[in-house]
Amino acid sequence: MITAPELVIFDCDGVLVDSERIAVRIQVQVGAELGWPLTAEEVVEKFVGRSNKSIGELVDARLPGASAAWQQRFEDLHRDAVETELVAVDGIHEALAALTLPACVASSGSHDKMRHTLGHTGLYAHFEGRIFSATEVARGKPAPDLFLHAARRMGVDPAACAVVEDSKYGVQAARSAGMRAFGFAGGLTPAHWLEGPDTVVFDDMRKLPSLLSGS
Repeated sequence: MITAPELVIFDCDGVLVDSERIAVRIQVQVGAELGWPLTAEEVVEKFVGRSNKSIGELVDARLPGASAAWQQRFEDLHRDAVETELVAVDGIHEALAALTLPACVASSGSHDKMRHTLGHTGLYAHFEGRIFSATEVARGKPAPDLFLHAARRMGVDPAACAVVEDSKYGVQAARSAGMRAFGFAGGLTPAHWLEGPDTVVFDDMRKLPSLLSGS
């Protein structure tokens, strides 16, 4: 029988808030404006799940010195779109209501971004004081640093943690941290990108509590 974890670590974008569709569309727009034509599929493959720092490095490698302008343009457009378009991931409110395990958030996004997106969708209060950002660690996903940082701050052994992720870089980071991964395939990332050792792939957030408990 699978032992229930002692801590559930949630990614934010694409797991708690349905923001990846917005972000991908805006990254395509910014790329077209600044000189790096990208398809939505290419953005999902290259950017989704990565930190702003990591994305900036990719941008500078393609367009030297353009990362600051790219990030500012993205943030401006993203903030406006969140106000009119953002909703919580389908089923997440029900899943959190049924979840009896301790939980926190560990995201590639900044704290300001999470306050905005989680606040807009009514989820911020559920996690307040237990929210961790890639800005707090040296390396973003797929490195394990952020998840290990969250586990340490929450006082839980990494082996007793479960991570809920929707990106290939996120599940890779969870595995590298020695944590069980639950790959949510109800968003933009193809299910087969999430598959791997110590990983359960699922597509309905309402099923998460029973999956975590092993029932």
